[in-house]
Amino acid sequence: MIGGRRVVAIVQARVGSTRLPAKVLAPLAGHPMVAHVLRRATQVESVDEVVAAIPDLAEDDSLADVAASAGVRVVRGPAADVLNRYVLAAEASDAEIVMRLTADCPLLSPLVSGRVLNAYEACDYVSNTLTRTFPRGLDTEVFSREALDAAAVEATDDVAREHVTPFIYGHPERFVLRQLTDATDRSGLRWTVDTPEDLAFASRVYEALGEAFELDDVLALLDREPELVELNRHTVQKPLDG
Repeated sequence: MIGGRRVVAIVQARVGSTRLPAKVLAPLAGHPMVAHVLRRATQVESVDEVVAAIPDLAEDDSLADVAASAGVRVVRGPAADVLNRYVLAAEASDAEIVMRLTADCPLLSPLVSGRVLNAYEACDYVSNTLTRTFPRGLDTEVFSREALDAAAVEATDDVAREHVTPFIYGHPERFVLRQLTDATDRSGLRWTVDTPEDLAFASRVYEALGEAFELDDVLALLDREPELVELNRHTVQKPLDG
C-alpha cells in the first residue's frame, strides 16, 4: 500500500503479437517469458497484488493458464480495448492505485518499479517513460484509479484505448503528472522483447545471471561483455500508433 491505498500491478499480456508471434509464451530460462515478468512484478515493494490482464480470445487461453499457474489473478477482457481490460482488472482487484506493466519486459527491475511507485505522491500519474533515462524494458507507470476511470469513460481514439495512459498524460491541465528520471541517461539500451534479436539478448542475460538480478547486475554484465548490446542494437521501436 501507498498512503493507505491499495496498490495493484496490472500486467497486460496477449498472444497475438506481430513481430514475434506469441512472444509472451516464448521459452526463457526454462519458463514462458510472461512467467518471469509476473514473478518480478510480485517482488515490487508495496504492491499488494499482481493481476494479469489478458484478452478474452480463445488463442489466449494457454496464456491465461500460464498466468494462473504463476499464482496471480487473471482478468480477461477485450483484445483491442486494453484500457477497458485495465478497468476490469482494477475493479476485480479493488485497486486504488494502479501500476501498469507489460509482459514483454522480462528484465523488469523490481527496484526501479518500486522507485516509480515511491514517487507517486500528490499527483495523478508518475512514470519513467515520458522522459526516458532508464533502459527501455524497465517501463513503469503508476496512476490513480480515478484517473483510470476517467480515461475509460472519456478516451475515444484507438491509440488511447490500446495504450491505456495517453488520455491521462495528454491532459496535464487536468491531471498532476510527475516523472522519475535517473542521474545517468541509459535510454539507448533496449531490454524489452519485440523481435527474435530482443529475445536472444534477454536469453543471454538470464543465462549469465540466472533469475535473481537487478539493474546494476545487467549493467555490470554489459561492461564485461559489451558485445551483447549488439544483439539488438538496431531494433527499431514500434511507434505508439503502429
